[in-house]
Amino acid sequence: MTPLDMNTELREPLGLKLYRSISRAGEPIASFALQRRLKAGKEDPSRIDERKGKAGCARPNGPLIWIHGASVGESLSVIPLVKQLRRLRPDYQFLVTTGTVTSANLMQARLPEGAFHQFIPLDHPDYVSSFLEHWRPDAAIFVESEFWPNLILAARQHAKFMALVNGRISPRSFDDWKRQPNAIKFILSSFDTIVAQDQQNAERLTMLSGRDVETLGNLKYAAPALPGDDQALENIKREIGDRPLWLAASTHPGEEESIFAAAKILKAEFPNLLTIVTPRHPGRGDNVAELSTENGLRFAQRSKDQPITPETDVYIADTLGELGVFYRLCDVSFVGGSLTAKGGHNPLEPARLGAAILHGPHIFNFVETYASMRIGGGAALVRNDREIASAVRRLFADDKTRSAMTDAARKAAENDAERILNDVCAVLEPNLPNAEKTNDA
Repeated sequence: MTPLDMNTELREPLGLKLYRSISRAGEPIASFALQRRLKAGKEDPSRIDERKGKAGCARPNGPLIWIHGASVGESLSVIPLVKQLRRLRPDYQFLVTTGTVTSANLMQARLPEGAFHQFIPLDHPDYVSSFLEHWRPDAAIFVESEFWPNLILAARQHAKFMALVNGRISPRSFDDWKRQPNAIKFILSSFDTIVAQDQQNAERLTMLSGRDVETLGNLKYAAPALPGDDQALENIKREIGDRPLWLAASTHPGEEESIFAAAKILKAEFPNLLTIVTPRHPGRGDNVAELSTENGLRFAQRSKDQPITPETDVYIADTLGELGVFYRLCDVSFVGGSLTAKGGHNPLEPARLGAAILHGPHIFNFVETYASMRIGGGAALVRNDREIASAVRRLFADDKTRSAMTDAARKAAENDAERILNDVCAVLEPNLPNAEKTNDA
């Protein structure tokens, strides 16, 4: 039985029907949510209508492949996928959607010729319908883990082929969906092809979908390095001088406390130490600044153009799209989301840019990636402030160890990148509709 046959035979669960009915009646709530996000700087005011399904440009003539990746991590892995599929199918145009301002800016700057970006609409039936009726995608490829019911089920009615690639579902989402087994099985049955990013996620998706799901490796291995503005990097280097420094990247509430405690331990040995913190959500910059003061550490905030002076203990890089600058700047990086149960963030990003990597115990989003890095000594586990301070101290003192960790992390990031991309494309490309049989034919 094919997935499309399965979707036809399965009856839509009552819970999904209720969700779709309630979401249709919830348009005022959706509009209000967008306005709040707009005021918080989380939406692009010039493109806010795209979030309501209103196209920002005309549909190009000919066949169109739609690829969706929710945020920065997913969108970066989309770029090499688009380039490879574009080489294989030069007659196709590629629509890439994401949901964050930072990822939109990256896509605008990095997508190849023949590909363009739009914001994904909110999961409201009217917004989704407007989006799909305008773009009329011939195939739809979802990257990672966004299972929006209205979007996926409506896309199934338009696209001749649908795939979920680099599929991922967190333990928390897995537990949530297990309580709604019929709903998630019905949603996943919309995909003709499902490929997971690792074995753990393959097992979860197999259980939820009721079909065998394989893994070809993490597509993020093939993603390009995070961008970084050279002039910004030089300006920061000039302000810092030759001070010892380290980075705590993509931190969450509950992590900065340990980072600042470690900074105070290290400061006793390195009086001119600079600790750089890039909160995962830049809007938390003021909260991080307040916490720095509570710990007796003097700070400067990048979002407020505050300079780094010799008295600055903590530099809070609370801006969008600059993580690549700070990974290039620092030889030692702690990757956040791992001291608290967030599951960790992508260690491939610092690995590509020459950092020795530290991480906490909660890395369920990247278990196999970290395991591969640790085999070669490219990453080290730290559980608390004292272990963080001890690891940073050792890496400051031992150039050989730091260099070996950096090289091992970079090799792990490069390992199998080309094979994974080729294998994923080998699964997708033969299933893409022929140009003469597309919606525009």
